[in-house]
Amino acid sequence: MLLSLVVHTHSLRYLAPAAVMLGSAPAYVLCWAVGRALLLLGPGRLRRRLDDRLYDLYQSLVLLFFENYTGLEVVLYGDLPSEKENVIYLSNHQSTVDWVVADMLAVRQNALGHVRYVLKDGLKWLPLYGWYFSQHGGVYVKRRDHYNEKAIERKLKAQMEAQIPMYLVIFPEGTRYNPEAANVIEASKAFANKEGLPELSHVLTPRIRATHAALNAMSDHLHAIYDITVAYEGTLDAAGRRKTAPSMPEFLCCESPRVHIHFERIDIQEVPHEPHFFKLWLHERFEKKDKLMADFYERAAMKGGEWGFPGSPKASRLRLRRTLPSAVFLATLTLPMLLTETGRSIYWRTWLYGTLLGWAWVAACP
Repeated sequence: MLLSLVVHTHSLRYLAPAAVMLGSAPAYVLCWAVGRALLLLGPGRLRRRLDDRLYDLYQSLVLLFFENYTGLEVVLYGDLPSEKENVIYLSNHQSTVDWVVADMLAVRQNALGHVRYVLKDGLKWLPLYGWYFSQHGGVYVKRRDHYNEKAIERKLKAQMEAQIPMYLVIFPEGTRYNPEAANVIEASKAFANKEGLPELSHVLTPRIRATHAALNAMSDHLHAIYDITVAYEGTLDAAGRRKTAPSMPEFLCCESPRVHIHFERIDIQEVPHEPHFFKLWLHERFEKKDKLMADFYERAAMKGGEWGFPGSPKASRLRLRRTLPSAVFLATLTLPMLLTETGRSIYWRTWLYGTLLGWAWVAACP
């Protein structure tokens, strides 16, 4: 009985962080809305700066839990530029934590507020968040035949023309790689064969549409593409087979002590624009990812082996002073709302009406 209680308590370690991150959303959205209203008649650049600053604030709270709270060690391979750049961030996709990994790199470049995502269309229905991500410059895309590349290009071109800083995160595989999802892996290999491309074993065959649309829309605005390969330590079973990457709750329960991030910067002038050559270029990048992931697991599976990519690893820890002030600020906004009857009414109405209005917005603006 005692052992069961201990195990159950350990599994609930993610509830407190999740409650804080979700619970602060209404106060955050209200703060954002008030700021936008006050600057409604001011220069657009001031509204954009406010938006990026507030986004940095909230994502710093996220990193407080995903890095400081978990005691995670980020291990980098490659030279991350110290200066902010306008980039497309391309990564393999295997976990719901992958989007937080993009934050982990961006915060180390002081570019956290500039992070924007190409997201699955279904995520726009998330309460409060779905609408807000769109407001922050996120782009929702539908799969396969429902892609509207022109709509993607229009939204991104508008942001380019407004000179909005861009750290655009794209996962070209389109869905998560799961070693237990044999049907998804086989479909990926069948697609590669159909396109005359080499099969991949540790990543899925990348699709080019969203990435190519982003490149077409913003090439004059971009400095580089960041080619990112992410691997989570501890994802081998006793037989040496690859396991499913940790989910957000598992990650917050410290299921992965280190995340390994292989970084390569590619100057935008080196990226082909013609669709056929871009398809070949993108697949070659994922062939390199596939080899990196294969090496990662082969090294770990060896007797006495170690986790890591080939190359020179550099451990990087995020200082608490970078994330704690954001938590204090958001707590200062949220707690007064929860401690009074009027505040609680405003709090729950923000969840309800903010969600309904957000759904109406994203439905009207596909």
